[in-house]
Amino acid sequence: MSAYMNIKRIVTTISVILLTGVVNMNAQEMKTTEVPRISVFPTGNENAGFEKYFTGKSWLAPLTGNKDLNVPMYNVTFEPGCRNNWHSHTGGQILIAVGGIGYYQERGKMAQRLLPGDIVEIAPNVGHWHGAAPDSWFSHIAVECNPQTNSNTWYEPVNEEEYAKAVGNLTLLSQNTSNKVNDRIEICKENYTALFGGEALTGQGTDPEMMDILQKFIFGEVFRTGDMDKRTREMITCVTLTTMQTLPQLRSHAGAALNVGVTPVELRELVYLCAPFIGFPRTLNALATINEVFRERNISLPLEKQGTVTENDRYIKGASIQNPLYGDEIKEVLKDVPGGLGSETARFLTEFCFGDIYTRNGLDVQTRELLIYCVLTTLGADSQLVSHGQSNIKLGNSREKLATAVVQCLPYIGFPPAIKALKVIKSLEE
Repeated sequence: MSAYMNIKRIVTTISVILLTGVVNMNAQEMKTTEVPRISVFPTGNENAGFEKYFTGKSWLAPLTGNKDLNVPMYNVTFEPGCRNNWHSHTGGQILIAVGGIGYYQERGKMAQRLLPGDIVEIAPNVGHWHGAAPDSWFSHIAVECNPQTNSNTWYEPVNEEEYAKAVGNLTLLSQNTSNKVNDRIEICKENYTALFGGEALTGQGTDPEMMDILQKFIFGEVFRTGDMDKRTREMITCVTLTTMQTLPQLRSHAGAALNVGVTPVELRELVYLCAPFIGFPRTLNALATINEVFRERNISLPLEKQGTVTENDRYIKGASIQNPLYGDEIKEVLKDVPGGLGSETARFLTEFCFGDIYTRNGLDVQTRELLIYCVLTTLGADSQLVSHGQSNIKLGNSREKLATAVVQCLPYIGFPPAIKALKVIKSLEE
């Protein structure tokens, strides 16, 4: 018999004995009673300091203490319904279920039900979560792989709908869906008022049905997806609308951006930022649009200057931003262009994009790169999505933040370009 089957048989037998008298409790009793011991391993203490990474309560018991062996192992116990956030490990992880009923799920895959003796091998950098069933305590041993270099990256919580789908609880899913519908309407109204100062879902106008669909989706759902403040969301929306040249909508959202704290300088700078990617005519159209909003609000024009380079140092200062992020990538791509025009174009990029634009005050480079990823998503620029995605990671914008930014673009650009950009984000290395 294999070692795996031996482990499964032994752990299952012991757990069945220990669970006698526990599995018959209902979920409410389980959450109010003291922690039952559901495996041969110690329960340990409540998992203090990690509460923000769990929905519900958990307990942690270190099982190894010899640092020379360098194989950290912990018994983790979850109360019914408890699960950890989506997360990943750079060195991978092994889980061995030792008590109760639990679940494990990787991003984009069906959840796996775990019983005592089940073993899960988690590859490095794979997003996942694990936790207890709604009506059962659960305990597993967690083994850290490659501990010298292994580190955790925590993402968003597993929300109620995701959890309900994973555990197959149709009643819970139905309740969550109903709650989400009601929440969506209230959140839509709150966000719309904060942005535009008016009332959403009025049922008025020539196409009230489309406005109802639009407002609920954008302001009731998209605006609460991911961890991002309204200021950043409106900056993303404005660069997206600038790129698309949907100027009436840009006018409305320029006002909304000012309402939620985007400064006039920031609004102007995000339009300037688009110039190297969409050209001057469309940039000037967008500037004319936001300037109308400024005049209506009695904001003096022209706004204060934000340039920092001179004719003599624009190349050097541009290269100081470009090279750490992209190296000689563009020079290599363009080196065989006839007549030496490739090297000239590469110089233009350094001087104009990174020298004249990226060095300006008003927006930091990290914010500029996040916004440019949205511009490139809107344009459907395949190869640039990869390089600018990686530069965002270098600057500290996580994959989750990039994904949230793309989802913010989605209602304005549609699903095809958004899905393309999201696929690129999945492949980026943090």
